[in-house]
Amino acid sequence: MPVPLAPRVTLGCEEQSQLESIVRAHSPPQALSFRCRLLLRTAAPDRPSNLQVAQELHCNRHTVGRWRSRYLAQGLGGLQDAPRPGRPRRFSPLSASGCDVDGNA
Repeated sequence: MPVPLAPRVTLGCEEQSQLESIVRAHSPPQALSFRCRLLLRTAAPDRPSNLQVAQELHCNRHTVGRWRSRYLAQGLGGLQDAPRPGRPRRFSPLSASGCDVDGNA
């Protein structure tokens, strides 16, 4: 059975420069930087398959397919982490250290 071709990803000049700047930045979350590198590679002129991109970036081909699809459906906003299911946090990160706001235990 033939392997279906992955949907084509085309980036505008502005989108490509945004993705490249995120990859070059010193402080973006590592996951976001990886997704941007992945997307830049999928949009390359040689139109690599999900398997080729996965082998180059040392990840699973399903991961490549997921982020490619999310970008095509939601644009650059689709590369951000989605909210996690479940109960919201009960403590803010500042109060989770065991001390109250004044620093008392």
